[in-house]
Amino acid sequence: MVVEFSIVPLGQGEELAKPVAQVLSLIDRSGLPYKATAMGTLVEGDWEAVFGLVKECHLCMRQHANRVLTHIAVDDREGAAGRLEGKVKDAENILGRMLKK
Repeated sequence: MVVEFSIVPLGQGEELAKPVAQVLSLIDRSGLPYKATAMGTLVEGDWEAVFGLVKECHLCMRQHANRVLTHIAVDDREGAAGRLEGKVKDAENILGRMLKK
């Protein structure tokens, strides 16, 4: 499955680079395939691994804020693997060209 999630600490001002960096460090150390974006992070893996990581990231952000919002979107397709790269490659194959990334 592919999960996209974002974690927003409330009441912490506009500069969030340090707590976000700590969350990204957790994701990076997880060993799961991921892509960090400006608005959230995509992670691929099985249910337990991905949602365990999301929980760990949420709790990490709670160390920086008393209130945290975590948004999660799940793409769960039986038998699918390598979808972080595969979904983009599928579109590129249809278009016959590489997309700007």
